[in-house]
Amino acid sequence: MKRPPCLKTSDKAVILSPAGKIDASVVHAAAALLEGWGLRTVVGDYAINENGRYSGSVHERLSDLQKAFDDPEVKVILCSRGGYGVVHLLSDLDFAGIRANPKWVIGYSDITALHAALQLNGIASIHGPMAKHFSDEGAEDASVQYTKSILTGHPVEYHISVTEKNVLNRSGDAAGRLFGGNLSVFCSILGTKYAKILRSGILFIEDIGEVPYKTDRMIHQLKLAGVFERISALIVGQFTDYEEDEQMYDTLQQSIRNAVKEYTFPLCFDFPVGHVKQNYPLVMGAPTTLTVEDDLIIFKQK
Repeated sequence: MKRPPCLKTSDKAVILSPAGKIDASVVHAAAALLEGWGLRTVVGDYAINENGRYSGSVHERLSDLQKAFDDPEVKVILCSRGGYGVVHLLSDLDFAGIRANPKWVIGYSDITALHAALQLNGIASIHGPMAKHFSDEGAEDASVQYTKSILTGHPVEYHISVTEKNVLNRSGDAAGRLFGGNLSVFCSILGTKYAKILRSGILFIEDIGEVPYKTDRMIHQLKLAGVFERISALIVGQFTDYEEDEQMYDTLQQSIRNAVKEYTFPLCFDFPVGHVKQNYPLVMGAPTTLTVEDDLIIFKQK
């Protein structure tokens, strides 16, 4: 797994929109923040355009991303937002340029599909906050600061206190490469070459706006596909914008716990990753250690 080089002052950054459309003011605010880090920041040609629910046509969105991949001066690509649309680009993307000159790609949600494609090509990337988060929360926000820390070469180490909500956790230690992301997006590419299930990998999942029975269906899709037989740990991040369904056997978290009850790998809930302010950046494909204790979760990446 190639890890892109650490950012230096005057490195070139690009903000682009490989999926949904976004307000121009959000992109320009994020660009200003990156400029404040000392980066030369440019906005993709079609990053603030609009074509239905997308930022541009498939050709336009592909053009922006391919141009950034192929430019050896670009050191970081910040996706403006998720939404829907990355899947349109995968089969036509040429990864030769980014393999020759690895650069950081940052994003989450629909960008899960792009992270998976980068991992297939042996390139580490960052599952983390995007332009709207940068714009809304500012440079002093913890998730933004953690992202900058990773980009400048510092190891990842999170110590997360366990609350009463986390009684479903299963204690233990695990080590493996990190993969996963948004549950619905990851399940949508399951069975393709892009969804590589890492032997002894650490899987993490999060989602937004999915009713409990659909989440339960996707969890069982992973189970039937043999994913849980291969992993060394499961991290359940934030599931937001849904209501519990009293007609289900269990709560959403309890249904996930029940689906993996026969396995022995460490399991933790409420990890600070997802469509929330505390969306801590994680390095996709990187060697990772996870410790789940009664009162503490420790997550580390070098």
